[in-house]
Amino acid sequence: MQRLFPVLVGLVLLVAALSSCVFVVNERHSALLFALGEVRETITEPGLYFKYPPPFENVVYLDKRLQTIETRDPERIQTAEKKNLLIDSFVKWRIADPRLFYVTFGANSGAAVERLQAQIRDALNAAVNIRTVKQVVSSDRDTIMKEIQSAVAQRAKPLGVNVVDVRLRRIDFAPEISESVYRRMEAERKQEANRLRASGAADSERIRAEADRKRQEVLAKAYAEAQAKRGEGDGTAAAIYAKSYGKDPEFYSFYKSLEAYRSAFAGQDSGLVLSPNSEFFRYWDRAQGDKAAAH
Repeated sequence: MQRLFPVLVGLVLLVAALSSCVFVVNERHSALLFALGEVRETITEPGLYFKYPPPFENVVYLDKRLQTIETRDPERIQTAEKKNLLIDSFVKWRIADPRLFYVTFGANSGAAVERLQAQIRDALNAAVNIRTVKQVVSSDRDTIMKEIQSAVAQRAKPLGVNVVDVRLRRIDFAPEISESVYRRMEAERKQEANRLRASGAADSERIRAEADRKRQEVLAKAYAEAQAKRGEGDGTAAAIYAKSYGKDPEFYSFYKSLEAYRSAFAGQDSGLVLSPNSEFFRYWDRAQGDKAAAH
């Protein structure tokens, strides 16, 4: 038993020495292999690797996954109109160059986050300070995000960091200007509504005038056609009357007198004050009527 103890100790030491010479890099990390304090190799592919045991060589792991920086409190940024906005943003980033990242920040990701937050704040101020509230809130929002991403990515590249995306999550008005902004927006909406009403009223008047003009044209055309038809009818009737008068003038005169009687006494209270010997009663008495019938 005493002879086996040194053997077991030797085996344990051998296993420990061999395990210190092997290290594993998984898909979530990259590794920096140091030789006597200097970076000898950068490993970004997952797998099993070998090295000399400490203190000759050692390994530092860095997270290469996509990471997020979210603002704890909204940033107060001033626009070109000297209006304060509260802007909440977030940034997606990852370690692009492990060697540069380690030289700049060591293995401390918190220091990298603080540096990136400062750069984001500067880029956000530069993009918002030259724009109005309306541009920041609506029309130029996508452009602002692209400008911030480009500026931060350019400044972060020498640090070994790749800025993937920048988003403005929420933009609010500061409490001291919210009421004035809302009143101005309300006034603008009312002005737009009045403009649309005025435009609609003008279109209505134009359409109504056009319809009246067409109506007058149609009525005038119809009246002209009616007058023409009436004239043709009157002419035809006159021709028939003239022809009938030529055949028997006395009968024609008698017929017209009957029509005159019918028109004169059509009402219930109709009455005429005339002499019995007037021309109007020419065919009224029986003798004249018999005379007319004899003709």
